[in-house]
Amino acid sequence: MGRIVGIDVGGTFTDFYSQDSETGARRVLKVPSTPDQPSRGLLNALSAAELAPESIDALVHGTTIATNAVIERKGARCALITTRGFRDVLELGRRDRPEIYGLNGVQNPLIPRDRRWEVLERVDYRGEVLIPLDEEAVSQLVDVMRQDRIECVVIALLHAYANPSHEVAIRDIFHRQAPDLPVVLATDVLREQYEFERTSTAAVQGFLQPLISGYADKLSSALKEYGYDQDALVMQSNGGVISLDQLGSRATNIIRSGPAAGVVAAARIAAQAGFKNAITGDMGGTSYDVAVVIDGKPDIAETTLLDFRVPLKVPMIDVHTIGAGGGSIAWVDRGGMLHVGPQSAGASPGPVCYGLGGTQPTVTDANLVLGRINAEKPIGDGKRAALDLDAARAAVGELGKALKLGVEETAAAILAIVNQSMAGRTRLMSVERGYDPRDFALVIFGGAGPLHGAAIFADVGIGTMIIPPYPGVLCAMGCAVADLRYDFARTLDRPLPAVDLEELGQILAEQEAEGRARTDENKVELSEIEVIHLADMSYAGQIHTIRVPLPVSLTRDEIKAVFEKAYLEHYGVKLADVDPVIVTLRTTVTGMRRAQPVDRVASEEATEPTPSERRQVYFDAWRDTPVYWRETLKPGDVFMGPAVIEQSDTTSIIEPKMRARVDGIGNILVELA
Repeated sequence: MGRIVGIDVGGTFTDFYSQDSETGARRVLKVPSTPDQPSRGLLNALSAAELAPESIDALVHGTTIATNAVIERKGARCALITTRGFRDVLELGRRDRPEIYGLNGVQNPLIPRDRRWEVLERVDYRGEVLIPLDEEAVSQLVDVMRQDRIECVVIALLHAYANPSHEVAIRDIFHRQAPDLPVVLATDVLREQYEFERTSTAAVQGFLQPLISGYADKLSSALKEYGYDQDALVMQSNGGVISLDQLGSRATNIIRSGPAAGVVAAARIAAQAGFKNAITGDMGGTSYDVAVVIDGKPDIAETTLLDFRVPLKVPMIDVHTIGAGGGSIAWVDRGGMLHVGPQSAGASPGPVCYGLGGTQPTVTDANLVLGRINAEKPIGDGKRAALDLDAARAAVGELGKALKLGVEETAAAILAIVNQSMAGRTRLMSVERGYDPRDFALVIFGGAGPLHGAAIFADVGIGTMIIPPYPGVLCAMGCAVADLRYDFARTLDRPLPAVDLEELGQILAEQEAEGRARTDENKVELSEIEVIHLADMSYAGQIHTIRVPLPVSLTRDEIKAVFEKAYLEHYGVKLADVDPVIVTLRTTVTGMRRAQPVDRVASEEATEPTPSERRQVYFDAWRDTPVYWRETLKPGDVFMGPAVIEQSDTTSIIEPKMRARVDGIGNILVELA
């Protein structure tokens, strides 16, 4: 009898979740992260759980290492080889600017101009060679890059998506003359049109590949020393998982590894609770992540802006992030205005109340001052010392002097500001996209999320709030339940009448075969493999496309009918005299992992639970508030706010005038009374 283990390495805590493969019994805990050595936090979590390595059936983890490397510019020393005349494509980019007003802003490309080289060659958009590749010039570049201590070479040539032969030829020259130097082909990373996005995505891959490959090797060795000799899996940004062995070659796919895992788990929990549409809110130690789930499926973004003019064009769950977490620092600007974040105390030194050297008040300190957190029961693995309430009050009080406010008033102001920031981002992802939040459930999670979810839920006007059974480790749970997934794309860009249907079928078959091969390499027990073929289509002369499912028969008439129906639904018209164009062919291969058992209580008789204690908690004033221990709540329990719910991985707050009910699978459903 074994366990499925999920571990999410966050900025402040490393979260652990395990579930028995047969009985469904769960175990959760949190240990401090180790930012200097991310893999050490993962091993610390395994040690704290005291699990025998042989009892683990599968281990899946999420990581922030790729995200941090891009933000901090701590990747490889890369070089870029491109077509003559396109050396500056990374800086030319699109007509955008970092701020709407003014011309201020600094661009920091991942590959600076002095490490970008041009070669003589030219291929047109149809893949026809106009100018042969100057292989002698490429051969001379190998020595130049050795002298420049280049750690990875990125090759991105004009129109290579239509014919990658010149990119392949350059790679072969480097492999012959410098076999130890990693080479990234843009066509291997992204075989789509638009040179800026394709080159940028390839640059991100090259920037990360040596770092991520090294991380994978070190983690694999550490796990073997621990005694786990199976292949570990890693969460991807698209909501699927891949093998640790494949990680280096798909470094761009783990940019938002941890947040994607949380959305996957939240979508599953919302569906189990009977909600097909959900807004997910993940508040950890450093940030607040928001995503939208429609009809049980998380929204997918095809292009994500990692930084100013650093787009990444790979399918990713559309997660929006702001610097609002439990460790976000409260500060006063020169004009006397109070701000919260985006700076964070992180895992080290952490909030003032942790006693690890932090001196600036944080959101966690404010919650402690207002009695919302129990100083004697800090979240984690049960080994953390009690929180220092006096130190938190002193830090918040010192900040309050600049605002001419008392300690409680200052703490309440800190919470009001951070709650408003999170509500604003939640509103951006819902109301401003045309959704009615009353038709959604807010799934709130993260170590700090349930402390603030009630305020966000009420402010935005969301229909119901769901607090999952283990909200503090939901990203780790998402790792444990996620399926394998591979996405493939290839630009065709031809009018439908001119498309060679045999070629179209061959491209889709190649994509499917590659997806199935990669899935088989993972050696993971699967219940089935799902293959979906899609096409991005438009009418001739249009820039924007619509994604449509391709019919099994792949006849022109059926492809045209599917596109026209989708276009009519989207725009309300169809252009009968204009030919449709197949721009990009896409295939998604998903390996469904065996579902874990879900305990559900059939009957939910309404009962009122007995609080474990009562204490003074500050809302609009100090109130005598019931405190419930989460494990004592049972399906059918109903209680009114204000209330505090404590558990090992987080604390939940039910605001006044709210009604909470425990459903048949242990979720707490909250509505306005």
